[in-house]
Amino acid sequence: MVMPGILVLNGPNLGQLGQREPGLYGTQTLEDILAMLRAAFPAVAFAHVQSDLEGVLIERLHAAKGRSTGVIINPGGYAHTSVALRDAIASCGVPVVEVHLTNVHAREPFRHVLLTGAVCAGVITGLGPDGYRLAADHLLRR
Repeated sequence: MVMPGILVLNGPNLGQLGQREPGLYGTQTLEDILAMLRAAFPAVAFAHVQSDLEGVLIERLHAAKGRSTGVIINPGGYAHTSVALRDAIASCGVPVVEVHLTNVHAREPFRHVLLTGAVCAGVITGLGPDGYRLAADHLLRR
C-alpha cells in the first residue's frame, strides 16, 4: 500500500509565524503546524515548502502531479494578486485546498477577493491552524 503524500505550500511572510503580529496570526510557528499535521495523520507523508517567492510556489505546484495526493496552500498575499499562481493551481493536476489563518472576509476589502481560491477544491478561512488539519482531512477523504 502506498503512503499518501500531501504537499503543504506556504507563501510570503508565513515563515514569520509565531513572531509576526501574534494578536492576528497566533503564536504557533509553521513547524508547530506541521507537527500538528503529522500527529493527526501519522500515516501521511507531508512535504513542506515555505517561500516568499511566487516562482518557487509555482514550480512546486507543477511538480506535484504524480508525487502528491493533494496540496494544502496558504498563498498569503498572493491569493489576492497572482494570476500566475492561480493558473498553476488550475493546471497542477491534483486537488488543492486553500487555507488562510485569519478570516479574510472580516479584514480589509482588498483581501475579500481570492483569485487563487476560485480554482481550488475548497477554501478554509479564519479557523487558524485547524484549517490545515481540516484541509488534510478533506484531501484524504476525496
